[in-house]
Amino acid sequence: MTKTKTPFTPDSIRLIIFDWDGTLMDSETQIVHAMHGAIGDMGLEERSANQCRNIIGLGLKEAVDSLYPGRDDEFRQQFVECYRRHWFAIAHTSELFPGASETLRLLKESGFQLAVATGKGRAGLDKVLANTGLEDVFSATRCADETQSKPHPQMLSEILTELNTEPRQALMVGDTEYDLLMAISAGVNPVAVSYGVHERERLMQHQPLVCLDNISELGDWLAEEGLVTQELVSPPPLAAAD
Repeated sequence: MTKTKTPFTPDSIRLIIFDWDGTLMDSETQIVHAMHGAIGDMGLEERSANQCRNIIGLGLKEAVDSLYPGRDDEFRQQFVECYRRHWFAIAHTSELFPGASETLRLLKESGFQLAVATGKGRAGLDKVLANTGLEDVFSATRCADETQSKPHPQMLSEILTELNTEPRQALMVGDTEYDLLMAISAGVNPVAVSYGVHERERLMQHQPLVCLDNISELGDWLAEEGLVTQELVSPPPLAAAD
């Protein structure tokens, strides 16, 4: 965990907004596979795994524009349809990062409102929420196919309005610079995680309040900042083996 100075008061943070892919769910391999599947289906010039990883976090149309700039709407729509066909075929193989579900539920029990701001489409997010049993955890969700894609701040602005929360009362937790830039543009406190798509050095250029090495550290950091009691956010110890 890499921390910077945080001028919080104990009641200052009410809402924690999470990115999904690379922050809560370990889905990088599946996304890259689906991208390569769509590229193959359409007979396009190949793109490397690193090039495909770099667009994780963007909306699909923005991702297509990054990989294949200068194409028209028909091309984008065809690519998105091919990608979604491959992704839905393997979506069930993605898993939450260790400690993610427990951390989310403990934070909710601690009194925080939780939300999701993701580059996924609505159908994709609804599927993974159902697969993970986390539909009841989040008070609001926004997807890239129903508002502006990251790093535009509109996604966060809509969540803040829906939940009647000031930007300074919210955290945005994400694994890409798109998440951090979106947070900064919206006036929301940025929090980075180092285990996702973008490397720590790239994230730290945007001066997040903290860079977490695993999602379970979020509770510890909140406790250290006086935003919640340690007992409420720390996952229970594992039972001793017989």
